[in-house]
Amino acid sequence: MLTKVIEQAKIDHFTKWFERADKIVIVSHVSPDGDAIGSSLGLYHFLISQDKIVNVIVPNAYPDFLKWMPGSKDILLYDRYKEFADKLIAEADVICCLDFNALKRIDEMADAIAASPARKVMIDHHLYPEDFCRITMSYPGISSTSELVFRLICRMGYFSDISKEGAECIYTGMMTDTGSFTYNSNNREIYFIISELLSKGVDKDDIYRKVYNTYSESRLRLMGYVLSNMNVYSEYNTALITLTREEQGKFHYIKGDSEGFVNIPLSIKNVCFSCFLREDTEKDMIKISFRSVGTFPCNQLAAEFFSGGGHLNASGGEFYGSLAEASALFEKAIEKYKPLLTAKG
Repeated sequence: MLTKVIEQAKIDHFTKWFERADKIVIVSHVSPDGDAIGSSLGLYHFLISQDKIVNVIVPNAYPDFLKWMPGSKDILLYDRYKEFADKLIAEADVICCLDFNALKRIDEMADAIAASPARKVMIDHHLYPEDFCRITMSYPGISSTSELVFRLICRMGYFSDISKEGAECIYTGMMTDTGSFTYNSNNREIYFIISELLSKGVDKDDIYRKVYNTYSESRLRLMGYVLSNMNVYSEYNTALITLTREEQGKFHYIKGDSEGFVNIPLSIKNVCFSCFLREDTEKDMIKISFRSVGTFPCNQLAAEFFSGGGHLNASGGEFYGSLAEASALFEKAIEKYKPLLTAKG
C-alpha cells in the first residue's frame, strides 16, 4: 500500500476537471530529461485511454535515447511548431504542467501558457513552486514527477487503466531521475511502485539497455576525453569536469551525449561532490550539473552561486560568462562549503 502523499481535496478537484475536459495539453520543461518525457507520456497514455484529446508539448528537442518511448513520435516541439502549439494551448480545457515549478523553466512557451484560459495543474517535485496553477501538486520529497503521476492515477481509481506503454514511460522517468535508483531512492514505496509497473509487463532490463547502452561511438570517446581533463580537488572531496563548444564539435556532439557524465566522478574514493560545466551550443551560457552523495546539499550551493536549485543530491544551474569564470566561481563556492564537504559521517 502507498501512503496518501497527495491531498484528497486536490485529487477530487483534478478529477472534476478531468471528467469535464475534452482537450488536455501536457507541457514540460526546456531540454526535457527522462523524467520530463516519462511523466508526460505516462500521463498521456492514461488520458488517451479515457478518450481525451491529448497533446504533449515541450519547448525543444530531447535526447535520442528517449525516443524509443511509446508515444514519443507524437510529442510536439514548441520551437519548431510554435503557431500550431500556441493554438493547442489556447484551446485547451486543462493544461498539465509536469516536472517544473516556474514559468521561466519552459522558456518561450511561458507567455502562451500564462495567457491560456485553460485550468492549470502543476505536478512536480522541485522546491519552491510558483503560484501559476490553480491546483499545485508539489512534493519535493518524492523521487520523480513520474512517481507522482503514478500516484495520481491510482488515487483517482484508475490503476487498471495504466497500459504497458504508460507503465514503461513512468518507469523510465523514475529510473532516470534517480540515477538508476542510486540516489533519492531509499523510500521503500518506490519499489512497491516498481513491482506494480512490472505487473503491467514492463521489462526493466530492456529499458535500462535502451536508455544507457545505445549511445554512439563518439559519445564514448567524448566521455574518455572529458574524464582525462577532470580536476579533482582532494582537499574538498570534489571533482570538476568541463566541456567546451569546440570540444563538442570535435566529437560530433548531439543532445544527450553528455547525459550521466556528472555522476562518474562520484565513483572516486572520498569524492562526495561532482560538477559538470558545459558550454551551451544554442545560448551564450554555461549549463551546470551537480551531483552529491550523502548529506551534502548540492541544491543549496546551486541556488547560492549559480541561480539554480533542485534536490539534495541532484541539482543544476546556469552561468552567463566564460567557462574560466564559471570554474573560478565554482572554486569560490567549494571553499565556502568546505566544512560540509569535508565533514565526516
